Amino acid sequence: MAKQIISTPNAPAPIGPYNQAILINGTLYTSGQIAIDPKTKELVMDSIEAETTQVMENMKAVLAAANMTFENVVKTSIFIKNMNDFKKINPIYGQYFDEATAPARETVEVGNLPMYVNVEISMIAVEGV
Repeated sequence: MAKQIISTPNAPAPIGPYNQAILINGTLYTSGQIAIDPKTKELVMDSIEAETTQVMENMKAVLAAANMTFENVVKTSIFIKNMNDFKKINPIYGQYFDEATAPARETVEVGNLPMYVNVEISMIAVEGV
């Protein structure tokens, strides 16, 4: 089966040579999302909570473009600039998942992220889950 490019105007356009997501054999691989508001094209950096919410809303739009929801997500990767922000990021992230069926996840502190944001999240989702 050929790979299908997933793209939506309801999430930020890529800022480099990549796509928002790729769907192949029922599995969706998303690119990392940062807190760019797709309507204004501005970064949402008012607080780590607002930033995380925008990231998750962007991811929600990418999933929807592939006819999926957070229920289809089986794996997430969270990259954060400061591990001390994790205690503020985690509750926002958790609002998007049912704790009993939440995906596998890793959270990694990094030296820097694109556009100097504080959080970036990517996901893997599977059809029919």
